[in-house]
Amino acid sequence: MEQIKSFFVESLSSIPVPSLMDIIDMAVVAYLFYFILNLIRTTSAFRIAKAIVIFLVATGVTGILEMNALNFLLKGVLEVGLIALVVMFQPELRKALDRLGGSSLKDMLAGKPNETEMANVIKQTASACEWMSRERIGALIVFERNNALSDYYNTGTVLDAEVSDTLLRSIFFPKAALHDGAVFVRNGRVAAASCVLPLTEKTHLSRDLGTRHRAGIGISEASDAVVVIVSEETGTISVAEGGMLKRHLSGQTLSRLLSSELASDEGQQLKVNLIERGRELLQKYWTKKDDKNAKK
Repeated sequence: MEQIKSFFVESLSSIPVPSLMDIIDMAVVAYLFYFILNLIRTTSAFRIAKAIVIFLVATGVTGILEMNALNFLLKGVLEVGLIALVVMFQPELRKALDRLGGSSLKDMLAGKPNETEMANVIKQTASACEWMSRERIGALIVFERNNALSDYYNTGTVLDAEVSDTLLRSIFFPKAALHDGAVFVRNGRVAAASCVLPLTEKTHLSRDLGTRHRAGIGISEASDAVVVIVSEETGTISVAEGGMLKRHLSGQTLSRLLSSELASDEGQQLKVNLIERGRELLQKYWTKKDDKNAKK
């Protein structure tokens, strides 16, 4: 028993203490992985990433097995393919760079609304959507989260108003000047109205889904936004997220769904967890360093 204990003690003591730069390095790499996974979570981007990984694995395997002709061909495809990807997916790459630095200083200083404020925003939104559903009034409401959507936000009319049942109903009233387009909710406030959104490129959608639904799905594919849609033809309430559409929702179901998606921000929680983990590592690093200095 003593031998096993001494073995583990020696093994643990032989592990080098990470330096401050090592901790910073690990934190940056962790955030990059999170950003890349968040970027490729849409179906089309995931297929592209999967194909690249398969090509890389095949190139490595053919190199190990000394299949020179196939290895040479795969390397050529990869070299040309990387250039082709940059050319073909230039809009997507531009959007990715916009996400990295898309938030303005004003947005960062504004901060996130607290739980009570967000609960009121959700309550007002659900109430307005229930009324519009009964009256067969179409609506398209985009809740911006971590990904900045300034390109689409700037296509509309800036409002910066408190979210209320009356305001949303007034905006989407058929004869209102701003009813045609999407409303953006940013940091718990109605930021802009009558905004133009990108349409989804999916071809297998139901035929009864019109432009409003396709725009809602499109913006949810391009970002982490949560989109509420009310059908003008049927009055059906739907929610689009991550390119997926949840239909035929009641007001209560809509309220619960928005609460789960907006009140508990996974991306924000991950950042908090990373910061806390970084603090723990720093504390352990300085504690071990002080112990070593004391022993000397």
